[in-house]
Amino acid sequence: MGQGRMADYSEFASARAGYLYRSACLLTAGDTHLAEDLVQETLGRVYVRWGRIARVGNPAGYAQTVLTRAFLAHQRRRSSTERSTAVFPDLPGGGDGDPSLRLTLLDALARLPAKDRAVIVLRYWEDRSVEETADAMNVSSAAVRTRCVRALARLRELLGEDLGEYARS
Repeated sequence: MGQGRMADYSEFASARAGYLYRSACLLTAGDTHLAEDLVQETLGRVYVRWGRIARVGNPAGYAQTVLTRAFLAHQRRRSSTERSTAVFPDLPGGGDGDPSLRLTLLDALARLPAKDRAVIVLRYWEDRSVEETADAMNVSSAAVRTRCVRALARLRELLGEDLGEYARS
């Protein structure tokens, strides 16, 4: 890789790493160690294809798709359910917001199946369209809509009917 491309990649990685990490923390329901691993894997894959990705024009979208697919692939592996500790790790974002609310929401996300969690994070945290979410997850738009309905219904069961209370906080 030439010096110009290397500098472009370094700038991209520095600018996007925090954003990817926050998304990964949501996908992993607060498992910061796995989130770091997923971000490293994502940035490694982006690095390998950087010349082509940079020419296409949306490296941030590509990186987010790689992150989501890396998370889903990790969930399919047998060892993905192993946890090294029962202590809940520190959460990203410092002291912003209500810690108990954040823990409640992360706990609810953790109770969702991996694909449901991914669709919730992509659709509502990343604010992606149904089509963009379907492309990132490598499924049909109908599958995304169905998963959204089911995942939101499950979250309502876990959090209670008044989800607006959590959104306002």
